[in-house]
Amino acid sequence: MATVELYLVRHGQTFLNKYFRIQGWIDAPLTDKGLADAKRAGERLADIPFAAAYASDMSRAQRTADIILAANSLDQSALQTEPAFREESFGFFEGMDEGETWHTVGSPKGFHTFDDMIAGLTIEKTKDMFHAQDPYGDAEDNAAFWARLQPGFDRVVAAANDGDKIMIATHSTTIRSTVSKFSDIDISVPVDNGSITKLTVTDGQYHVDYYNNSEGPVL
Repeated sequence: MATVELYLVRHGQTFLNKYFRIQGWIDAPLTDKGLADAKRAGERLADIPFAAAYASDMSRAQRTADIILAANSLDQSALQTEPAFREESFGFFEGMDEGETWHTVGSPKGFHTFDDMIAGLTIEKTKDMFHAQDPYGDAEDNAAFWARLQPGFDRVVAAANDGDKIMIATHSTTIRSTVSKFSDIDISVPVDNGSITKLTVTDGQYHVDYYNNSEGPVL
């Protein structure tokens, strides 16, 4: 029986986060708070003996991972880029004001925030709704999202040895979607910048140990 532990860390706050702009495949640098978010995550993970570390190809995830590894026994040069761990693509809606967009997309169905849509529709159907309302058809639907993400997890787990602990710097909706797929945890609670979500994978079976841990013990 082979077991691998995955520590998913949401990147630190970016300027688009600060300004409440939708951020999927577009990117923005970390704010001072974002740098502090990453440093705090690094301090909390400093004693975890990571065997490998990955980050999406977004600069905000890469910078967060570098800061985390600076406090860890795993050398920063070991960081691997995995585009599969990108955030959901919001297509046409990228960069728009969050509140206005959530209201525009969700209000015809009675939902006025992204969290309301996730709670009322599921995160999977929310992706499908954004895709359906994107006039260019560029926003990822749930099938396209998982066709990208799951092979990334498969590659990471296949490259690991039994007992390995692995850090993955990634994104809010990516984490929420993963937790939704593999648990019954309430993901309508937003993911904090710099928070840690842990999964255990045993012979291909995923279990969510905890979600959105921002302050408690990291095991």
